[in-house]
Order: sequence, then C-alpha cells, then structure tokens
Amino acid sequence: MTASGLVAVLRERGWTLGVAESLTGGAVTSEIVSVPGASVVLLGGVVAYATQLKRTLLGVDAALLAAHGPVHPEVARQMADGVRRAVAVDGRAADIGIATTGIAGPESPDGQPVGTVHVGVATPGGVRAAAHVFTGSRAEIRCRAVEAAIALALQAAGE
Repeated sequence: MTASGLVAVLRERGWTLGVAESLTGGAVTSEIVSVPGASVVLLGGVVAYATQLKRTLLGVDAALLAAHGPVHPEVARQMADGVRRAVAVDGRAADIGIATTGIAGPESPDGQPVGTVHVGVATPGGVRAAAHVFTGSRAEIRCRAVEAAIALALQAAGE
C-alpha cells in the first residue's frame, strides 16, 4: 500500500487526484509527489487546517461542523468530495479525492482520544470513510494517517 502503487493504479485508469489534509498538513500530498511521474495524476492538494477552511474551501456542511466538530467521519467524506471540485482543471473535477482529519496530539481539543483519525475517499463510484485510533507520538500518528489514506485510496481506485 504505497504511494507508488497508488500513482500506478491512477495512471492505468487515467484518473486524476486531489488531496485535502488537516492533521497530516500536506504529508499525504508530499508522499505522492515523491513518486516519479506523480504529476500525471496529481492535480493539487489543500491543507485545510482551520475548521473554517473546511467549510469555505472544501464545502463541508456548516451544521455538521457545528454539531460534531472537524474530527468526524462525515467531515472526512465531505472533504474528500469537496477537494475533487476544489482542484478542478478546465471545469473537470478530479476523479478521486483523499482527505484526512483527526487529532495527532499531544492533547485533544474536544475530548476525543488523541490518535483519532478519519480518512475519506471520494471516487465516481461513491464516497467512503475509515475511522482509526492510532497510538504513538504525534509524528507516528501523522505517519500512520498518511499510510491509511493511501491504502484507502488504493483500495477505492482498484475497485
């Protein structure tokens, strides 16, 4: 479940990609960009660290954010779907969107466990999210979130 595998599958399908990140702060995009030839599939990435940007830039529902905060599986789904439109080129949305949101620590701002991570992936076939609770340091949690995002995207792209 590697970035190179994801780039290969997307190239094979002729799909493009957009990435929306919160707790990973650009690390998913960076991992994908490290693959030679990634420019064929990657349209762009958005780091929407602030909750308001999730709403204004990615179209996450304001009522959802008010009720549940930014760390929620539906927020990840909406971020993934929203980034497809946010990185559209010539009016064509990305074929697949990846999103990460969560709490890397060291403290939790809303009482959810540190390590709570939601990954969203949107494709023409639908939108899905996966919930995780990772342990470890802030860096380890963020690293595991990157791995989980790429794995879920690879699974969705292969279907």
